[in-house]
Amino acid sequence: MTENTQTTASKTARTKSTKSAAAKTALPNFEAFAMPNVEIPGAAREFAEKSIEQARDAYAKVKTAAEEATDLLEDTFQTTRQGTIDFNAKALDVAKANTDATFQLLKDLMGAKSVAEAIELQSSFARTQFETFTAQAKDMQEFSTKFATELSAPVKDAVEKSVKSFKAA
Repeated sequence: MTENTQTTASKTARTKSTKSAAAKTALPNFEAFAMPNVEIPGAAREFAEKSIEQARDAYAKVKTAAEEATDLLEDTFQTTRQGTIDFNAKALDVAKANTDATFQLLKDLMGAKSVAEAIELQSSFARTQFETFTAQAKDMQEFSTKFATELSAPVKDAVEKSVKSFKAA
């Protein structure tokens, strides 16, 4: 069986070398495969050249538009990411301030000497928290408005630029 395997391997090697030698030999020029010398009319040549030039121009415009759209998306995502981080930090600050105020109220209530003092502490806390909540809501609204403006600015600029380019074309 070992001899048979060696014999098969040597036959395969000879067949491969024979095939590669035949592949390296150039085929003779057959007239059936030769391209005839045909004169292309000038109008057809001009049309083909114009078509190629228009295709190149269209490709350049599409490429530029795609690059601008990619830049726009990157800017928008970066603005969104940073705005979201800032908004969440601000929300955490608000929650911490409210929690601290509530714990301070509980501490003060535990030290109250009478029910009247406890009611006064509770009333004072409610007034203060209402004012604080109003200020916090206003601050969050202003931040949200600023964030939305910053987020929409690149998109607005891109749309204006596109409208101008369409009007020019």
